[in-house]
Amino acid sequence: MSDRLAVAKTYKLYIGGAFPRSESGRSYPVVDAKGAFLANAAQGSRKDARDAVGAARKAFGGWSGATAYNRGQVLYRVAEVLEGRREQFTAEVAAAEGVAAKKAQALVDAAIDRWVWYAGWTDKVATVLGAANPVAGPYFSFSVPEPTGVVAVLAPRESSLLGLISVLAPVVATGNTAVVVASEDRPLPAVTLSEVLATSDVPGGVVNVITGRTAEIAPWLASHADVNALDLTGAPDGARADLERAAAGTVKRVLRHRAAEDFAAEPDLTRLRAFLETKTVWHPIGV
Repeated sequence: MSDRLAVAKTYKLYIGGAFPRSESGRSYPVVDAKGAFLANAAQGSRKDARDAVGAARKAFGGWSGATAYNRGQVLYRVAEVLEGRREQFTAEVAAAEGVAAKKAQALVDAAIDRWVWYAGWTDKVATVLGAANPVAGPYFSFSVPEPTGVVAVLAPRESSLLGLISVLAPVVATGNTAVVVASEDRPLPAVTLSEVLATSDVPGGVVNVITGRTAEIAPWLASHADVNALDLTGAPDGARADLERAAAGTVKRVLRHRAAEDFAAEPDLTRLRAFLETKTVWHPIGV
């Protein structure tokens, strides 16, 4: 039996491809399902949220301008790194959600499969959701889906990895960039996911992860003029209406919270459609 002391960890934020401390200098303890201490996590602030939005905006042009095939290859590489860290994710999900190791392993496997599923859609979305429109005139008319921009994602509070990937993967697969507010009580799988993103091919700023108090950070993202859309999945109870009103002030797209959402269920195109705009182009037919 070892008598060495474990190295207590204080995890940082993930912003612009780097791991900064919160500018506030704050952190908070993360405990497992039984209340035992696991680690400290950075407690993000309004300034951290603003920095994350700036990083996401800076990365948007390159990410949205990449070919759909290239985005798919980058995201598939993330799945490869996730696969290599299955044991760590299993331990973190088991501790966070209070489930047996076998159940945690199933959740991790489902999360990896979910990421692969969305990665496979990158070069198919335009075909399925776009159209060649019949028109009465000497024109071609095409409707093409395009990414909305910077999406603020309030991650699910209970489903620490599968739920997180279910809401994040469709955002980046469709060419958007993301600012994710991790589950307040179960942030460690999100922190480890940020390490995966940093060591894969995803450009810095495409995904930014903030840990901390969702009720503190969410209002600033909802009202931020450079955030184009808001996913309310993990919004605090009683705060959703206020967040929707704040988002309306800058005409954001809002994906509303769906009660008792089953992240284990087979996904559909709902989340792929949620943060896409449709551009229609008319082109004269040559004489």
